[in-house]
Amino acid sequence: MNALLLALSAATAATPLPPPAPAPGWSLVWSDEFDGSTIDAKRWTLASDCWGGGNAEQQCYTDRPTNAAVKDGLLVITAREETFTGPAFPADQRSAPDKRGTATRPFTSARLTTQGKAAWRYGRIEVRARLPQGQGMWPAIWMLPEDNRYGAWAASGEIDIMEAVNLGEPCTKGVPGCPTGLERGILGTLHFGGTWPANEHRGMTAAMPGSLDGFHDYAVEWSPKAITWFIDDKPFQTQRPGDWSTLGSDKPVAPFDQRFHLVLNLAVGGRLAEDRNKGGVGREGFPKQMAIDWVHVWQCAGDPASTAHCETSGD
Repeated sequence: MNALLLALSAATAATPLPPPAPAPGWSLVWSDEFDGSTIDAKRWTLASDCWGGGNAEQQCYTDRPTNAAVKDGLLVITAREETFTGPAFPADQRSAPDKRGTATRPFTSARLTTQGKAAWRYGRIEVRARLPQGQGMWPAIWMLPEDNRYGAWAASGEIDIMEAVNLGEPCTKGVPGCPTGLERGILGTLHFGGTWPANEHRGMTAAMPGSLDGFHDYAVEWSPKAITWFIDDKPFQTQRPGDWSTLGSDKPVAPFDQRFHLVLNLAVGGRLAEDRNKGGVGREGFPKQMAIDWVHVWQCAGDPASTAHCETSGD
């Protein structure tokens, strides 16, 4: 091999090819392949609080490498069984005098967000991830409004691309997400309506295909006319304007006509996980890990809202 070919080969090896578009017309506008050695602070912010998400979750989120790190091309979020004390409320709530204390929890984990760094209005958001199993484990890939244009949660909306609780644990055979008697449910949900407690939600549960131990691709395609959920490129749910609403607004697409940022987290316990089969949180097998291979955000070239020639979704 001559010197020119060697140089071209080295350049190709040093510059990974971009991911293929999910369909003609899509343009990659943001991504993280986690090929470095640290979490990219220009893309992600790590939470540091013991709030429990408003769901009675049992973890403190930390920004320590023991809870979130990049290794071997993966973002690894690790939940650990350890007593930890930290801020009782998230940073955006601590300006109130009654929200400046501390709290102690029996687990630690991590929550990463692109808030203030990247947000999108419409597109295809996809994440390849491997999820932890066990009673009380609650991994999630979801989106929150960047600006809360219609008011506090959930008036401005929430898009849950993927949530799973208690994977691999016994469940009632035949219910959604439990075809064999072991939990393999993947939840896709929209939150909307008014501010809590006037909030509403609507969603569907699908069974994870293939191995619970493997990587799977979770995605939504989001446009003014529909939001469709995918697992491994196969759609399992579509919701359209009219399936959701915002109190006080006459816009049919609201609140999902604004910019949303991405959240990746691994919760321990909480009402959804603990109440689903009344099993609390199992103490076996810690530490537990959620591994993310990549995050890709695509928008339709030209006008992101005009997705008719880009969509891969169907009913």
